[in-house]
Amino acid sequence: MKNSLKYLLLIVSIFIACQKSEDNPAESPIPVNSENIVVSIETDKASYSPNDEVEFVMDKEISSSAIIRYRHLNETIEEVTYQGKSWKWKAPSKDFTGYMVDLYEMIDEQEVIYGSVAVDVSSDWTRFPRYGFLSKFDSDVSAEDIKTTLDLLTRYHINGLQYYDWHNKHHKPLKMDGNTPAATWQDIARRDVSFNTVKDYIQEAKSRNISSMSYNLLYGAWEDCELDGVAKEWMVYNDDNHQNINRHELDHNWALSDILVVNPANENWQDYIMAQTENIYQFLDFDGWHLDQLGDRGNVYDYQGNSIDLKQGYYSFLTGLRQNFPDKRMVLNAVNQFGQAQILSTEVDFAYTEVWFPNEKYNDLAQIILDNNALCDNTKKTVLAAYMNYDLANGTGYFNTPAVLYTDAVIFAFGGSHLELGEHMLGKEYFPNNNLLMRSDLKTSLIANYDFMVAYENLLRDGGTFNSPQISSTDGKLDLNAWPPQYNKVAVVGKKIGNRQIIHLLNFANVTSLDWRDNSGTQTFPQPEEKCNLEISVDKKVSKLWFASPDTQFGTASNIEFIQNDNKIAFQLPSLKYWDMLVLEYE
Repeated sequence: MKNSLKYLLLIVSIFIACQKSEDNPAESPIPVNSENIVVSIETDKASYSPNDEVEFVMDKEISSSAIIRYRHLNETIEEVTYQGKSWKWKAPSKDFTGYMVDLYEMIDEQEVIYGSVAVDVSSDWTRFPRYGFLSKFDSDVSAEDIKTTLDLLTRYHINGLQYYDWHNKHHKPLKMDGNTPAATWQDIARRDVSFNTVKDYIQEAKSRNISSMSYNLLYGAWEDCELDGVAKEWMVYNDDNHQNINRHELDHNWALSDILVVNPANENWQDYIMAQTENIYQFLDFDGWHLDQLGDRGNVYDYQGNSIDLKQGYYSFLTGLRQNFPDKRMVLNAVNQFGQAQILSTEVDFAYTEVWFPNEKYNDLAQIILDNNALCDNTKKTVLAAYMNYDLANGTGYFNTPAVLYTDAVIFAFGGSHLELGEHMLGKEYFPNNNLLMRSDLKTSLIANYDFMVAYENLLRDGGTFNSPQISSTDGKLDLNAWPPQYNKVAVVGKKIGNRQIIHLLNFANVTSLDWRDNSGTQTFPQPEEKCNLEISVDKKVSKLWFASPDTQFGTASNIEFIQNDNKIAFQLPSLKYWDMLVLEYE
């Protein structure tokens, strides 16, 4: 939650959203993937435990001579003859492993791929978090609506969801009617919330191995909180004689209250809100708490006039939360990295950063991920809440396809994931804002990108050391530079993992801006290149070179022929659109 913008333009956003057309939008000017997708393949769950049964279904029948191929990275582990548009597979026993499943046929001695889908075999979703959100919980949300939303998120392999503003009062999240939960209540923006809708979402998500996280501030209270037992002595003050409570001011024409800030280190507050959290868990089977904050509050004081270090308060609060709920997950939003060092020194399950100015460049996204890796000694993965086309989302329209895909390519290549998908794609920190739609090419490309992130998670998100490999163009088609990106060039990102050297090629050759957010939605499509001759400096004998990209061949891997002369290998890159991944395997 950004300090002053969380509820900005709420009324305008809701009003405009109600008027927008739901017609299927036209394609973007240049298709992201020139191939025709022959079949769409889905799985029944977002992830699986080892030895689980995986159910696949396709949208149509294909040639009876097609082959189903199961691969880990570029190694085929099993092939079976296609026998119909639905089938089952027993997941391998190895935990925390990504796979690519594709259907192909040999035609005129050429491999023709009809479609693919990734499978994540991970018993703990926070090992490779792919985080999404939900933001609408009124009684009008039907069982079919829930199924439709979760079907889509399952296809994107989203394995965790934050339930944004599902609660009533921040200090008393679950409204009670005596000893049982109320049937309905309102959130702070006067939106109706149904207990049964929240409960049904949690149950349906669980059946798909999608975890559900209760969203709430760690230190928020409404103005009537004293009536509910929250004492003014627990509050954060702007002065040292407790005259002015620190608060997040909201327009009472639409908001039910301002949000008062409570000292997160205050033990009485911790006891109070832990009891409220226990009450939530008694009636709603959330898997954990997604904690939010309001960022840097400046110089603040407790009731006794002592200066408060909110960052240390986060540490105290999270330590207590883990002790109270050892079997529940927890993650705290480090707003623009505020308090991240203290947060990651606790037992949070992954790193989460909401990105704001001045972190506006592609390199800033990468650096946040690298900084988080360093802060936790590479023990926790990073999720970035990075809102696309921010100004454009003030009105109705469409997300800029290349802007989203460039941003995802950077985040994924550096091992992070992007909080962007829920009932709609995010354009604002107020998650119900759904002014912008995704064009059909963006929807298709995002499926390919999320398949790619899952299938190659053991290269993208499972250790390794970033480096700067020496790679050059021998035919002049690509102008290459070591990360960070430059205008009119292809940025190179390297990582060494085991006996493999990974090289990511990120194509910024045709961009109009290196600002990832693309506020006004004006980013341009890349200029695709084909058959590019390249040379890489190596210090060992290379046994194999292979290539994969979410932009071609449904993300499947293919071997590349190469010639090694001493400390260099020469080869031809098949194609480059947004993002290619090259993998050198040493003997």
